Amino acid sequence: MTAATIQRNRPSGFRISKRVLPYLLSLPALLVCIGILIPFFTSVVYSFQRYRLSQPWARQFNWGDNYISFFTDPKFWNTLEISLLYAGITVVLELLLGLGIAMLLQKRSTLNNFISIMLLMPLMTAPALAALMWKLMTNPGFGVLSYLASLIGLQDFRWASSPSTALLTVVLVDIWVYTPFIMILLLAGLRSLPTQPFEAAALDGVPRSFVFFRITLPMLTPYILTATLFRLLDSIQQFDIIYAMTQGGPGDTLTVFQVEAYLNFFQSTNVGRSAALMIILWAITYFLSNIFIKNWLRLRERARGQA
Repeated sequence: MTAATIQRNRPSGFRISKRVLPYLLSLPALLVCIGILIPFFTSVVYSFQRYRLSQPWARQFNWGDNYISFFTDPKFWNTLEISLLYAGITVVLELLLGLGIAMLLQKRSTLNNFISIMLLMPLMTAPALAALMWKLMTNPGFGVLSYLASLIGLQDFRWASSPSTALLTVVLVDIWVYTPFIMILLLAGLRSLPTQPFEAAALDGVPRSFVFFRITLPMLTPYILTATLFRLLDSIQQFDIIYAMTQGGPGDTLTVFQVEAYLNFFQSTNVGRSAALMIILWAITYFLSNIFIKNWLRLRERARGQA
């Protein structure tokens, strides 16, 4: 067959130059990036303005007054404290529970695989829907959890309607929804660990506590950092569970950043203050993610050096 025949037999169609193809493939990512950056920079501009939806004619730049006012505003420091407290409690408890469940399901078997799949069911529920379910279950009139609480002597337990128990209630909902996420990440990490160190420890009769703290935990640390980073960034930006359960109340008990910004925008129509709160939240998440990523990279380099 001649070269001319081969040329004629080649399928004729739309062809893309190899020089253009990389730019074409990166176009969707570029569009997503632009879609993220436009509202971000819009928020930055709004955060430096005195801007209320109820008074659009009085809109003007105040050059940082929104940020400066936070230093003397008790509501802002309460928001910061509640946000960090909520994130810290939920992440620590979910990490402990997720690690414990992953350790129990570490051995590959049909039963363990089935249990791990069933435990993922809460994660498939929308957080706002899960919060409404818990709101019904904790209803003092007909809620099943209120009934169970009365059986152990907790009569008229007020759950999310009391400032002393509102944080406990939303933390329980968050744990129920998101513990499976940490569990499945750590379970994947446990099942991917090399078996040789554990077999050698079993032959030498090493205690289980020593194996856990000296072998399992160090090798599992990168997975723990990854799970903690994802959950910490999500918890500190929590909105749907808290707003669906309490709307940030009672009072200002649960006015975390997202809820406070929402109330400032839609109730007080204070766009400038709401945007400033969101920029501060972004700065906090950026700072925390940098810390975790740097530690994760350091652990990866150490593992490469030991390999």
